[in-house]
Amino acid sequence: MSGGPDTHDTAVERLTPVVRRLILLRHGQTEYNATSRMQGQLDTDLSDLGVRQAHSAAVALAKRRPKAIWSSDLKRARDTAEALAQRTGLTVRTDVRLRETHLGEWQGMTHHEVDAAMPGARVVWRDDATWPPPGGESRVDVAKRSTPLVDELIEMFPDWGVGDNPEAPVVLVAHGGVIAAMTAALLGLPVDNWPVFGGLANTSWVQLSGHGVPGAAPRWRLDVWNASAEDADPAVQ
Repeated sequence: MSGGPDTHDTAVERLTPVVRRLILLRHGQTEYNATSRMQGQLDTDLSDLGVRQAHSAAVALAKRRPKAIWSSDLKRARDTAEALAQRTGLTVRTDVRLRETHLGEWQGMTHHEVDAAMPGARVVWRDDATWPPPGGESRVDVAKRSTPLVDELIEMFPDWGVGDNPEAPVVLVAHGGVIAAMTAALLGLPVDNWPVFGGLANTSWVQLSGHGVPGAAPRWRLDVWNASAEDADPAVQ
């Protein structure tokens, strides 16, 4: 005999589609960005413009009433996240897995210095997600360390995508390289196609939507790439 109404209602509830909004926000400008210098995991500060950008992004994203804010532990990302936290009343939680790509021997060098030392290497790095700078990480490496956090957040927030504000996003504040790697990996793109994403401007963001049902892994879709508040500058390549 089939189950009664309560059993049927429970089954329907399990199959009700859920959409989880995920925003990946790049930090504000630093002096390294302004001077085309490779930062990687060097811990740099926001410039004056970067501070203004962080506040502009916070004004825009606070209207979305975020569910939670996670950040890279590097200061430029953490300070950008704190600007949003001040407007929302949320607490920023940090995770080292959201750090920028480790650029190995390139960290601290300008683009021109890298090109002089290793002609053509930056082109290879841009076009091949499996290729790491000397002593550094590839984008595939970065995706492997960072994307498990998203699975953990889904488990941590069973009401993500439901409840009184189902559109409330989880915001991850990070860096251009890790955001591009996470986006490509979550979308399940073939690795050869990962370089299709252009650079993100400072304090620009990506929005992904995870479609699925409770208890099952979502299928991620790209809603927005490189959205920004008014003070954002063009991406530094």
